[in-house]
Amino acid sequence: MTYSEPASAPSPLRPRGVTAADRPPRDAGAVPLSLGEIAAVVGGTVAGGDSAVTVTAPAVLDGRRAEPGGLFVALAGDRADGHDYAGQAGRAGAVAVLGSRPTPLPTVVVEDVRAALQALAAHAVARLRDRLTVVGLTGSQGKTSTKDLLTAVLADAAPTTATIGSLNNELGVPLTMLRAERGTRYLVLEMGARRIGDIAALTGLVAPDIGVVLNVGQAHLGEFGSRGAIARTKGEMVAGLAPGGTAVLNADDPRVTAMRALTDGPVVTFGRARHADVRVRDLALDRFGRPSFTLRTADASAHVALPLIGAHQALNASAAAAAGLAAGVPLEAAAAALGTASLSRWRMEPHRLAGGATLLDDSYNANPDSARAALDALAAIEGERRIAVLGEMLELGERSAAEHRALGAYAAARADLVVTVGPGGRPIADGAGVRAVPLADNAAAADWLRPRLAPGDVILVKASRGARLDEVAAALT
Repeated sequence: MTYSEPASAPSPLRPRGVTAADRPPRDAGAVPLSLGEIAAVVGGTVAGGDSAVTVTAPAVLDGRRAEPGGLFVALAGDRADGHDYAGQAGRAGAVAVLGSRPTPLPTVVVEDVRAALQALAAHAVARLRDRLTVVGLTGSQGKTSTKDLLTAVLADAAPTTATIGSLNNELGVPLTMLRAERGTRYLVLEMGARRIGDIAALTGLVAPDIGVVLNVGQAHLGEFGSRGAIARTKGEMVAGLAPGGTAVLNADDPRVTAMRALTDGPVVTFGRARHADVRVRDLALDRFGRPSFTLRTADASAHVALPLIGAHQALNASAAAAAGLAAGVPLEAAAAALGTASLSRWRMEPHRLAGGATLLDDSYNANPDSARAALDALAAIEGERRIAVLGEMLELGERSAAEHRALGAYAAARADLVVTVGPGGRPIADGAGVRAVPLADNAAAADWLRPRLAPGDVILVKASRGARLDEVAAALT
């Protein structure tokens, strides 16, 4: 076998199935928290209201998104002070504020709002822990797509609460935790990092029962300094597992498989490698670049046809299926759920344009590995002309210029035309050579592209979030 586990542990690849205990209890709903209880948990005081006022809906940072019965978390930043928006949150339905000073709403006043939010989230989840399976997920790329796939797998089996979009940092994770309800069976937490210790801090809020590590790539390389430092950070997911927790590791990435040394608990591997516990076999793409394949374990196999674009999604799907198996979802059920999955916004999001061209909006984020995967997906789609619209990849440190030039050369081999956007995209144009069209900014890119697109064209839009190439995609759609 290619996974290790204590002799007394049940096999992570023999799912127990969903039982009556997995289904919502009769009192399903939000976990009510009185202001007095919140204040006691976070070491604060209640100002401007009764301690018996009860929060019955999720916490939010944006007052416009408050729900009736919710909690508004007021953070004071350099550009805006959340306390100034307490009234707005109240009009949207919030009944209380967690802040560093009193507001027009009943307020739990603390010295450190961020630390208080984290403490409150840890307390709320601890109250649900006897009926909750927590899944943590990290990696240099593919986190959100895999989280979306895993959410589809688990939600088909039992009530699931998962990270919305990519809210995966020290604020997003506790906000997701506070969305868990009494009926929640699975809590899926995407965890990101920009420095060593970030994931350890997040697993310190709630130790995952299942921890997924997708890969060790080059995202945030400029901040980490080396891939070794990135590997150490991603390994914090495995080191932070709950006692007896299962590590789900990429068999195709040696830096990830080495993390099995960080745990004495069960380990399940996924990928295309022959030794993977959940293996991708017979991968093929249709004319739209959508993958179909077989997932195989030691004692089962299932066919998967993903409604998503890109061969790289097969690996993400195998990770989701492996985590699903560890959580008790049979392989056949996981495969069926994967066949109906959808992704968060701006992740290879297809749009049919009015003139007959197809746009792939992958503008949420980019690093060298994810950008190459997106270009491979573009090359696999049948079309009259393939156009790559590329912007800057941020946080690559001293290797930034070289990585951008290398991406340009890679794009030129897979696209008929490489449109680069902004000063940060200029090295991409240098690498792409004669196929490149360098343009000054997003508006210039949209203006140049709009009259030149023709029926049958396929256009990929990809860059780091800071480049805001979603503006180009929006202008074209």
